[in-house]
Amino acid sequence: MKDHRFNFHRWWAVVTKEFIQMRRDRMTFGMMIGIPFLQLILFGFAINSDPKHLPTAINSADHGVFARTFVQALTTSEYFSVVADAGGEDSSNRMLARGEVMFIVHIPEDFERRLLRGERPCILLEADATDPSATSNALGAIQQIMDRILDRDLEGPLKPLRAKPGPVELRIHRRYNPEGITQYNIVPGLLGVVLTMTMVIITAVAITRERERGTMENLLSTPARPAEVMIGKIVPYIVVGYLQTSAILLAARFIFHVPIEGSIVLLLGVMFLFIVSNLSMGITFSTIAKNQLQAMQMSFFFFLPSLLLSGFMFPFRGMPAWAQAIGSVLPLTHFLRIVRGILLKGNGLPEILPHLWPLVTFLTLALTLGLKRYRQTLD
Repeated sequence: MKDHRFNFHRWWAVVTKEFIQMRRDRMTFGMMIGIPFLQLILFGFAINSDPKHLPTAINSADHGVFARTFVQALTTSEYFSVVADAGGEDSSNRMLARGEVMFIVHIPEDFERRLLRGERPCILLEADATDPSATSNALGAIQQIMDRILDRDLEGPLKPLRAKPGPVELRIHRRYNPEGITQYNIVPGLLGVVLTMTMVIITAVAITRERERGTMENLLSTPARPAEVMIGKIVPYIVVGYLQTSAILLAARFIFHVPIEGSIVLLLGVMFLFIVSNLSMGITFSTIAKNQLQAMQMSFFFFLPSLLLSGFMFPFRGMPAWAQAIGSVLPLTHFLRIVRGILLKGNGLPEILPHLWPLVTFLTLALTLGLKRYRQTLD
């Protein structure tokens, strides 16, 4: 007759058995302890919702003392980092479109003359508003800079110009997303996040499950070469990726009303590189992992940094330099800039080239590593 009472000896035997099993599977145990600790250290220091030292370019037609004072104030502020001379309207537009700078400051040629006459000359600040959270604090700080920075130079007969609302009028032009609508930033980014999650995690787990069930051994008896097997396995997932892309783009346009300014054909072409890059990482993880749990842990170890260090959830410019360096290696970082640039800015191939070659490099390395590991698995 079966004893239904709780027995501490039997319970302890099960506990002991699980610890023994955990000790034998050292990789899983190490990942359970090491991955959360690494992520805690990495994200704890890297995440910053108040980005500062944002790259700014100056387009100044006036080189008088008041214009130089204003530029110097931006240089010494915490929110703006003057990195370039825009050199004209065309150059300014190109720098904003490529994401080289986040702000362009335009100072008119008659700035000092109008200031001395008390006419409140206008300074135009153009901001890349594709990510409203990255620029909102800086836009709030520049008005305070404007109100007090010229006080040192407004002495003697110019002192009355210190009166509010201030000697200079500031006009802010939020480019690409003038109303600061969050969906314009989030929805295009979700395209990259969803593809990263599904392509890496599902591929890694699906192939690992196939090996656990023994069906992978059937491939050893076929004349198919590793490259043929690998490419054959990822093609169905590429089709799935494009189906997901179509659904998200339709929802972005007709549900969230995200503007589509650029070429959809160009976006779909770049999408192929991004999808295959993530699939290659998923296959690589599947060849390293011994079981589905390990494959899932490895995939999340790749997915979480991609999610948090790419600029999707937190401003990329707000992270320290070492975190930006890590984020720049991840394909999602560059894909987010490409998809937002095409949809919101109307960027073409020349504008996305600086972010295209890192995708090609990552794809080449991931595909080479995945193919090499997969060949070792079959052998």
